Amino acid sequence: MVYLKAAEREDQIVASAVTVLSNVGVAAMTLRAVAAEAGVSLGTVQYIFPAKDQLLHAVITRVIRDISDALRPDLAPGKGVEHVLRQGVTGFWEKLVEDNVGLQIMQYELLAYAVRNGDHRLAHQQYDSYTSVVADFCEQAARAAGERCAVGFDTLGRLALAQVDGLILQYIARPDAHRARRDLQRALDMLVAYADPQPMAPHPTRRKPKNNTDD
Repeated sequence: MVYLKAAEREDQIVASAVTVLSNVGVAAMTLRAVAAEAGVSLGTVQYIFPAKDQLLHAVITRVIRDISDALRPDLAPGKGVEHVLRQGVTGFWEKLVEDNVGLQIMQYELLAYAVRNGDHRLAHQQYDSYTSVVADFCEQAARAAGERCAVGFDTLGRLALAQVDGLILQYIARPDAHRARRDLQRALDMLVAYADPQPMAPHPTRRKPKNNTDD
């Protein structure tokens, strides 16, 4: 086994867990299967992640990081909120949905697993993080482009997530790529219209009062 630093070994195990979860699902995932995928001993996995739930929390953190990393290169915040929404959501769909349905199913299974087992912290972490990715990108774009939106960024993030979530579930049930892309663009049309990003009016400059004192 090749020696890796502790952080690198942990990252390797989490990446392997994502692969196993995407292939077999949450119920069938075992630490032994993750160890086999990572090419390490079961004891190594158990030392870093003594409990399955600890590993699942790390998986969610990894998935959120991967989503942000996948979207960031395609985004130009200076082009504004509409660009970030359209380019970001479309890029996410192309990179992480169409060719990776197992990853999407795994995330829904994680939510169901967390709720069924009373792990509300995992459920909150998962969906709060999804919302934050969209909200943060949109807020950065608004600032960079000098725009304001008709709705708060947190609300915009939740609505974007609700739209994409629904379309992903339909795509999982019936993987019609043409229909999904068409519906995604229509959903984005509605989202952009609701957000209504507009340039902010410049603040008027105050003129300094003249000094009227006599010479």
